[in-house]
Amino acid sequence: MTTFDNREQAFEAKFAHDEEMQFKAEARCNKMLGLWAAAKMGKSGEQAETYAHTLVTASIEGSDPEDVVRKVTADLQGRATSDEIRQRRATLLPDAQAQILLETG
Repeated sequence: MTTFDNREQAFEAKFAHDEEMQFKAEARCNKMLGLWAAAKMGKSGEQAETYAHTLVTASIEGSDPEDVVRKVTADLQGRATSDEIRQRRATLLPDAQAQILLETG
């Protein structure tokens, strides 16, 4: 293998790793958003965890973050606007990324 081939493989491996980390961070962020929304709906414990899990599942099925925002907006029934939900998600994402980085060391 040439140096170029090695560099290409290293770049591809890094890209795959970065994509995996971003996927995990998005899923963690959606879970955190789900727990926040569940609290606004008066859910706690197992009910809150179940709701948060539905958001993670929804985000996996449709990779557009707006799908999650639309679902939460509908579920909250006026308790928060789409803009508030987007803003909350934007503040949660860096926390989720930091948690994932800490877990993977």
